[in-house]
Amino acid sequence: MQPIQQSVRLVAEAPGIARAPGGPLADCHETVTELFAYWHLKRGSRAMPARADIDPVDLKRLLPLLCLIDVVPDARRYVYRLVGTRDVELRGFDPTGKSVAEGSYAESPGETERYLDQVVAAQQPLIYRGTYRPFDTRIETDEVLFLPLSVDGISVEMVLLYSHTLWIKDDGHAAIRA
Repeated sequence: MQPIQQSVRLVAEAPGIARAPGGPLADCHETVTELFAYWHLKRGSRAMPARADIDPVDLKRLLPLLCLIDVVPDARRYVYRLVGTRDVELRGFDPTGKSVAEGSYAESPGETERYLDQVVAAQQPLIYRGTYRPFDTRIETDEVLFLPLSVDGISVEMVLLYSHTLWIKDDGHAAIRA
């Protein structure tokens, strides 16, 4: 698999628009578009659903790669509330309870925080697609969907994050599809 061109885009309002040719989810893996459609269904006429609207039973097959990130009103800004088992395995550590700055799995914690800042400010989902180096020995190609959650429909209190890894190359190991 060839690395994909990096892109970061806010996702359009309706799933049909988002999946349209040239839309932000047009070429994404089916699990990414499935989760976006679920989020869209659960929000109904609101700008975004609440955490209480999301039922883990509905997302059973995606749980190993899901994260919940709290938006907090202090210097930490974003804190990992829950990190899926496969995500922990890929990272090599469990960042639950840590700030994104402490537990980030990206080329830089600031990069993840910038994406979270965009989601919180726009109150809309965001898709990151690209190839990056989370560790000195590893290169990954991922699709990462950031979905805002809100109790009042105005303030983003939490972000549901799903990462679908398309390709990994780790020095000393053969390239694998995750």
